[in-house]
Amino acid sequence: MKLTLKIWRQKNAKETGKIVDYKIDDVSPDMSFLEMLDVLNEQLIDKGEDPVAFDHDCREGICGMCSLFINGEAHGPDRGVTTCQLHMRMFKDGDTIFIEPFRAKAFPVIKDLVVDRSSFDRIQHAGGFISVNTSGNTIDANAIPINKHDADRSFDAATCIGCGACVATCKNSSAMLFVSAKVSQFALLPQGKVEAHDRVLNMVNQMDHEGFGNCTNTGACEVECPKGISLENIARMNREYLVASIK
Repeated sequence: MKLTLKIWRQKNAKETGKIVDYKIDDVSPDMSFLEMLDVLNEQLIDKGEDPVAFDHDCREGICGMCSLFINGEAHGPDRGVTTCQLHMRMFKDGDTIFIEPFRAKAFPVIKDLVVDRSSFDRIQHAGGFISVNTSGNTIDANAIPINKHDADRSFDAATCIGCGACVATCKNSSAMLFVSAKVSQFALLPQGKVEAHDRVLNMVNQMDHEGFGNCTNTGACEVECPKGISLENIARMNREYLVASIK
């Protein structure tokens, strides 16, 4: 396939970025999107030009680092996949593809397609954990009976990989789906109930401090989420927050 790539290039966080056009030939439909970018970068390096910076790690849809905004969609036109799992068969010969970084105040651009998502880490640090005594008094996980329905919902929430597609897709740049998933995975389990009130208050407050917008229930976040995290988690987090605020 022959493609025209319109890629956001930005030297660093302080510079003004712009869209730059690139032509690329001999793209196999079986390539992943990141493999296609690798081919482009090899060509740019051979020409003595600066390669396009983009984030990636596992290339297995697990880490969420490969987040790109492709033709106006987080992770591109496919559903239930991250950018590294997107294949070029989703595009046609002669297509023009716009490739941009995730756009949000809380995700400042570092260079080209790489954004700083450490705001998610700080939200996690604020309460996305449980305190467990591991000094010789550990309890086997299977020793605590847990309702199967609750366990399934907790595991569903825990599949969130923190890629930020929900933020990039939301018209308000809201992180509610991400935060609610991290709250829900513990709120549904007995191990997480001990610190439940402090957790939801601290994580929501940190989310607001980072500059994320609020949720207006558009539902775009759930549609674009590569792991299919449900909006039900946002409703659960709102209930948890209300109870914690009253107490």
